[in-house]
Amino acid sequence: MIETLAVIPARYGSTRLPGKPLIKLRGRELVLRVLDGAKRSAADRVIVATDSVEILRVVQEAGGEAMMTPSMPTGGDRVAFVAREIPSRFVLNVQGDDPMVTPEMINPMIEALRVEKTAGLVVLVKRIEAIGEADRSSVVKVVMSASGLALYFSRAPIPWAEDNNNTARFKHVGPYAWRRDALFDFASLPRGPLEQSESLEMLRLLENGRAIRCLETDVRTIEIDTPEDIEAFERVYELPPF
Repeated sequence: MIETLAVIPARYGSTRLPGKPLIKLRGRELVLRVLDGAKRSAADRVIVATDSVEILRVVQEAGGEAMMTPSMPTGGDRVAFVAREIPSRFVLNVQGDDPMVTPEMINPMIEALRVEKTAGLVVLVKRIEAIGEADRSSVVKVVMSASGLALYFSRAPIPWAEDNNNTARFKHVGPYAWRRDALFDFASLPRGPLEQSESLEMLRLLENGRAIRCLETDVRTIEIDTPEDIEAFERVYELPPF
């Protein structure tokens, strides 16, 4: 058994950007940029999980490992499908739309899981600083307890505040880091009304009383969800690493 398996769910279909994993960013496919970042981390094995023969081919021709999966409701369910085939202590869900993922994002999550006593899932959160970002539905906001456990995730601008300038807001960014048993527990649970309403799989855990640990990061990243995100990536790609 390995310690950490990293899985990159790469679904071909996308409402905003069909075929998103194969979109080229500065000449290299999005899925390969994610794979590059994940392979530099402390994960023992990295696999792309996809429902597309074309994505499978691109990854394998680039020397990466990929596995075909059936249609799944969420990326987390796709990750669980792969994890059942490969025993590991921890399982990383590396978001397939994050071409700027780095070891500085992944490795602290692995370290956190090694000592975590309460939660079976660790996620990264980052303070929202850009004007208007809290109002974007593609940005997933999170509110936390004083001890750093997630209270709620939403596409709405939470928490509400009369004075937005003085209220700290956080967003979820980057990978998910699971204990293996917690991932399979997640996959066995039904999709509740909150998850379906917000289209956020983390809410499946909160609706069922499971704990999620939030780990704050300062690492900057751009997740590709819209054509505007592609333009933003193009603008910062040649800047020094964050």
